[in-house]
Amino acid sequence: MGQNSSQGVSMTSSVRVIVVGAGSRGEIYSQFASIHPERMKVVAVADPRKFARTKLQRQHKIVDENIFEDWHSIVEREKFADAVLICTPDRLHKEPAVAFAKKGYHVLLEKPMATTAEDCTAIVEACMQSGVMLSVGHVLRYDPVIHKIKELIDAGVIGDVIHIQHLEPVGFYHFAHSFVRGNWRNEAESSFALLAKSCHDIDLIHHWAGGRRCVKMSSFGSVSHFHKDNKPTGAADRCLDCSVEAVCPYSARKIYLDRVKQGHTGWPVSVICPSSFPDIESVTEALRTGPYGRCVYECDNDVCSNQVVNMEFEGGLTAAFSMVAFSEEICKRKTTMYGSKNNNPSLIRSGPEETLLSHLLVFEAERSRLESRVVYCGDTSQS
Repeated sequence: MGQNSSQGVSMTSSVRVIVVGAGSRGEIYSQFASIHPERMKVVAVADPRKFARTKLQRQHKIVDENIFEDWHSIVEREKFADAVLICTPDRLHKEPAVAFAKKGYHVLLEKPMATTAEDCTAIVEACMQSGVMLSVGHVLRYDPVIHKIKELIDAGVIGDVIHIQHLEPVGFYHFAHSFVRGNWRNEAESSFALLAKSCHDIDLIHHWAGGRRCVKMSSFGSVSHFHKDNKPTGAADRCLDCSVEAVCPYSARKIYLDRVKQGHTGWPVSVICPSSFPDIESVTEALRTGPYGRCVYECDNDVCSNQVVNMEFEGGLTAAFSMVAFSEEICKRKTTMYGSKNNNPSLIRSGPEETLLSHLLVFEAERSRLESRVVYCGDTSQS
């Protein structure tokens, strides 16, 4: 999609894309068409929510006949675009990805690929068999810093890489928004936190390890702090009714309502009003009746708020990854590398097979945590 003529593909016309899932991520990805209309054009959208699909229709001037409540209606038609952007909820990735690939569409798939190893494998197989391009939204692979780190490793600047230490500080209010009150709070409804949030990070470690295979993993994690036992005395079930809200760092009034009053209507405010634009009235109503106004100690969250993953690769390279919710910084990852010579930083982009391998490591890490043992990668005889 979008290669230049030096790669054998002409750029005389923009890439025509279909957006499946017009939520926050679908809207963000489709903004590329507004910034670079000569390179991409959104020609259709599918979303069961009228407000979401109508909003995207207006932004990209999509004709009425290409507005769909259900993506199944699109694949029943003759192919009329070049690619599809799949931005549905995590558990709804596999079916449209496979269907559009079989129809001949190139696929940009929001991460994680899917919520089971089997579904991830099925997506990759369908894209490869159909000869279409699959790109998973591992956006960090395109970060200049990540690119430079890999470049320096490959150049031998630090000699042999001996150990990688990598931290993802999710951020206290980001975690509360997404993983306590929000769409990724409950594994049965979405996926486990390591997959939803940190498949980026396992992918980077796998990337930096080069061609070395991960041979052993261990992982530990739990739901810390965000449960009933830590609810402050006198706290209410909703922040707008709470007498101790003013001193709570997780106050929904502070995270959402105060931001709107200051004129900020971007993330995270933008996602809490699914049927209207965020303003003081709509946000107040959302906090009174919706999931984002709940006390963080009274939610149905069950995903880990902190987790560590230890990995051993062929040749003795070790890696230690930590994900933690309780940080001031929001997703400002920190990486330290130790090499046989000394120096540091990264490169490249993820193809479907490599992305699949790193996803499988995420599933193995969670298996280790759930079974409370070190697991040997690829060994299913004891599972």
